[in-house]
Formats: sequence, C-alpha cells, structure tokens
Amino acid sequence: MPRTLMVFAVLWFTLLALAACGKTEHLQGKNLYLEHCANCHFDEGQGLRQLMPPLAGADYLRDYPEQVVRGIRQGMNGPMEVNGVVYNAEMPANQELTEFQIVNIMNYINQAWGNDYGLVTVAEVRNWLEE
Repeated sequence: MPRTLMVFAVLWFTLLALAACGKTEHLQGKNLYLEHCANCHFDEGQGLRQLMPPLAGADYLRDYPEQVVRGIRQGMNGPMEVNGVVYNAEMPANQELTEFQIVNIMNYINQAWGNDYGLVTVAEVRNWLEE
C-alpha cells in the first residue's frame, strides 16, 4: 500500500509540474512594471485620460517596440500618438534598469491586459539601446 501511494504522489506532482511549466506569466516583468511603470500607466496599463498613454491595447507598443525600449531606458518627450490620441507628457528615464529587466518588463506588457505582441529578446533590446 505505501508503495502505491508513493507512486501516485510522484505521478500527481509530476502532472502538476508539467501543467505549470512555462506559465510564469512574466512575474518578474510584472513586479518590475508595478515598481517602475504603474505609477503613471496604472496597474492595468490603462493610462490616464489624455495625460499618460495606455499600454493595454496600445498600437504604439505593438508597432514601435524599439522606441518603447529606448523610452524605458532614456525617457521620452514630445508628442506621441497612441490609438489615435496624441499624448505629450514627459516619461522619465529609468537608467538603472538592466537590459534583462527591460526585457522582462517588455515581455510582461506585451502579453498583459489582452495584448498579444510577441516577446522580445535580450539581443533585440541590446541592439535597440545601442542604436
């Protein structure tokens, strides 16, 4: 009886591990986003009316990931059109963030709130920051 129970337990935990495999939901990126970005773009990426652009469903995020990466590191200013609305608030730089942290943030926001904008790699982020 104990051997059967042990086999069952091993199978059960194996199935649980397989079910969770790859489903981290970008937790590091989410935590970094909440720490560095949510104070302006809010927890659900909705932005703030005409002041702060949304990230949820944002065509700018989808179409210009290299600009978003540079904006995270170097900040952004000047007019920007997102989903047909022009925003002109300055975004502060986050120069302390590493390339890996920026990748985590990008991959989180690219998949959060119904976004399906793919994933970025460290090589892409590194290249975009060097341009």
